[in-house]
Amino acid sequence: MFTAALVGNPNVGKTTLFNTLTGSNQYVGNWAGVTVEKKEGFLDSNFKIVDLPGIYAMDTFSNEEKVSKDFLLNGNVDVIINIVDASNLNRNLYLTTQLKEFNIPIILVLNMIDVAESKGIEINYSTLSEELGVMVIPISASKNKGLSEVKNALLESSFKNYISNSNFNFSSEKEAYVYIETVLNKCIKSTFNNTETISEKIDKVLLHKFLSYPIFLIIFFFIFKFTFSWVGQPLSDLLDDGLNKILIPKLGSLLSNSSPWFKSLLLDGIVSGVGSVVVFLPIILALFIGISFLEDSGYMARAAFIMDKFMRAMGLSGKAFIPLVVGFGCSVPGIMSARTLESEKDRKLTALLVPLMSCNARLPVYALMSSIFFPGKQTAVIFTLYFIGIFLSFVIGLLFKNTLFKKDEEPFLIELPEYKMPELKNLFNHTWDKGKGFLKKAGTIIFSISIVVWLLSNFNFNGMTDINSSFLAAIGRFLSPIFKPLGFGTWETSVSLLTGLMAKEVIVGSMGVIYGGDLATILPSYFTPLSAFSFLVFVLLYTPCISTVAVMRKEYGKKMAIFSVLYQISLAWIISFLVFNVGKLFF
Repeated sequence: MFTAALVGNPNVGKTTLFNTLTGSNQYVGNWAGVTVEKKEGFLDSNFKIVDLPGIYAMDTFSNEEKVSKDFLLNGNVDVIINIVDASNLNRNLYLTTQLKEFNIPIILVLNMIDVAESKGIEINYSTLSEELGVMVIPISASKNKGLSEVKNALLESSFKNYISNSNFNFSSEKEAYVYIETVLNKCIKSTFNNTETISEKIDKVLLHKFLSYPIFLIIFFFIFKFTFSWVGQPLSDLLDDGLNKILIPKLGSLLSNSSPWFKSLLLDGIVSGVGSVVVFLPIILALFIGISFLEDSGYMARAAFIMDKFMRAMGLSGKAFIPLVVGFGCSVPGIMSARTLESEKDRKLTALLVPLMSCNARLPVYALMSSIFFPGKQTAVIFTLYFIGIFLSFVIGLLFKNTLFKKDEEPFLIELPEYKMPELKNLFNHTWDKGKGFLKKAGTIIFSISIVVWLLSNFNFNGMTDINSSFLAAIGRFLSPIFKPLGFGTWETSVSLLTGLMAKEVIVGSMGVIYGGDLATILPSYFTPLSAFSFLVFVLLYTPCISTVAVMRKEYGKKMAIFSVLYQISLAWIISFLVFNVGKLFF
């Protein structure tokens, strides 16, 4: 069994190359003792490829660098696949010089060669190979060019001829860069005429000292308009009409001769519970199309750069903005992506703030309540909810920075990739992955909870009964005094929030089961616009789903998971209380 270590800077196409080489034959876990992701895959039955964390160097001793260095020393590595950005060799080759110290054959994969050529950079590959003592293969991963050459080099073991005995133990970083410049002068011919690139021209506007922030807000506002006004919400409304006006009545007529309990289970429990959540799939897909577009276009890295000053006030670097943005999709990968931050302090503080970012699981609740109580103003209401989450994360970050995490700040280093038009295939794949996860949850957790809620709402110790005498009503009445000061102290609402601890989408499903009808006509009897907004604020902020709590415990321990649960439910109650009671003074 041969072992290859895939090494490179962040954002140079390492993941694309790893996926191409290993296909679906890959496994993800954690490196022993640290919360750093470990990815392994197989090119064939005799060739294992280990995707090491993205790093810039091996001399600042982050967990990612320690893991990479230890594996190269003790992992019986046969070859290093060092992928670099061909348009920025001066910086990327610093890591290469450090990899040479391990005296392991290196395949130097020059990615984004098309970008380099567009900049007028001509590389003499044979000279570069000779100077560094490595095998050089130019590729363009995004265009699927040159990838077969990498596969062949591994399978044919042609890399074995590239072990250099040159001394690469440089005494300083400066000495290493002097050597790199000497090498590049020999093998690179540049026809660059100092003309600004398209990316540089765009950055003059998007990264402008004063314009960058309003542009940032406008971009995200348009993503919300695309999601809630132009595409996602209209498609969701069509699905909702199909469910309530066509599917449920048709099923009702087909089941007219069935036993009442079976008909109720199928229509009120399963179809209403699962269906009332699934109708919001277009909204979730629309949001992820927008976020994936920003990531693939190169703007998301700029957003992190723009937000660095803002994040510094919370004791974090702009790099922490990325896990927070991921949290808008789902808190679980958001918390896990905090692993990439350099310090333990940054990782923990970011993980505590991620659940304050409104994940897509809450979208069905927002979409339902805003369409009923704020017609025509859904975008503004939902944008306000997201803003509240962001604002409170800033306030809580300030508080924790000055109490729990009094440590030095880490330097900010992030790659600003070239702007590019995202490929439709990648947008579709990223979006569909999220959609599959949502549908899987609808088919498992939401399905199960819907049945449980139906059982509890139709039975008590005496057998089948009216919902107001059921187990569910008893549980709800026990909890409802907690929520009465917030404006929504009914037992139905209390139970819906309780089931939301399993998954936030379940709140809508539970309402569909409990109220047993068209929620648009039923809910105005239980909420006012003010109490509805107070309810939405509570949903935004209260304890995240059980999956998030589980990953928090796994990544950072039991105490931090408990602390996260308690501080969020306290924060949600306080803010919702203020919204409702201050709002009553004006409305």
